Amino acid sequence: MLEVAGLTVSYGPIEAVREISLRVTEGTVVSLVGPNGAGKSTTLNALSGVVPAARGRILFQGRDITHLSPHQRVSQGIVQIPEGRLVLAGMTVRENLEMGAYRRPASEFKAGIAAVEARFPILAERRNALAGTLSGGEQQMLAIARGLMARPKLLLLDEPSLGLAPLLVKTIFDIVGELRSGGQTILLVEQNARQALLVSSHAYVMENGKIVLEGPAQQLMSDPAVISTYLGQALDAPASVA
Repeated sequence: MLEVAGLTVSYGPIEAVREISLRVTEGTVVSLVGPNGAGKSTTLNALSGVVPAARGRILFQGRDITHLSPHQRVSQGIVQIPEGRLVLAGMTVRENLEMGAYRRPASEFKAGIAAVEARFPILAERRNALAGTLSGGEQQMLAIARGLMARPKLLLLDEPSLGLAPLLVKTIFDIVGELRSGGQTILLVEQNARQALLVSSHAYVMENGKIVLEGPAQQLMSDPAVISTYLGQALDAPASVA
């Protein structure tokens, strides 16, 4: 579904991502793991068009989308759920969901909202609440639900467990597992390497803006040399504060 070849992303003279290549097969979850500052989120931002590619090609379903705008990529089926959730705090839960489907016909809103509220019952209960009043876990569910409202072919999921308590982290990754079982294609960026690898079929390890290793997720998770060299304490990260 997605093929990235030689992607480089620069911020002025700094190359944050350097000549990376990766593939995502339809119906799979692929994870991109590595330490803070490795270039993982920048990679997702380049794939969604939020930041431009300095060099390289991005092919989506065989089409070159390297120079498409973000909204054109959404129309193609690429939807990003950003790090930090970024819900529209001054709007209600229902309005946030509607914004997720802004490029879809209004006739699809009702069915789409019914589907995501069935998946996330708490959002149905809080539909008239301002998004800014939700807890961190509820906001993450809302961010995912808003992304699903766009009916993505490829979901770019950036640090979904960031800042959440352990119980909520488990809930979020249960949701990722359910989406995978339903055939949703996901490229997952996550510092919680153990959880990311558990829900993924394939993984890439990034370090200093480059991909330094790739392979089947289970193989990477069980290789002691990989854990100590590339993932380090990420596999046993301390619990975050809620």
